[in-house]
Amino acid sequence: MTRPQRERLAAAQEDLLNALLADGPVPDGFDPERVRVERRALLNKRRAIVASLRPEVAAELGERFRPLFDEYASSRPRRVGTRFREDAAAFAEWATARGELAAPKRRWWRRAT
Repeated sequence: MTRPQRERLAAAQEDLLNALLADGPVPDGFDPERVRVERRALLNKRRAIVASLRPEVAAELGERFRPLFDEYASSRPRRVGTRFREDAAAFAEWATARGELAAPKRRWWRRAT
């Protein structure tokens, strides 16, 4: 594969990932319905993982969890190299900053002597 071919492939892959993960436009040559279905599946998976990592956040938000997480995720795709725990913490911080979640209580640890 030549360098220009690799660059075109890389650009096409970036466009597809943008469509799947960042709600970007569907690139030419891809079925918009299939991209929509895959986008939804990836979002559902991400939301379920965040809910399992931070069940207290999902519980406090209740029925608001899904729409709030979808809003958060639509403008904040996961970055390469980040972990799901970081994503879950970032969502909790985002929801707290918006006033959707109560601020976390400070924990005071007492050292055993």
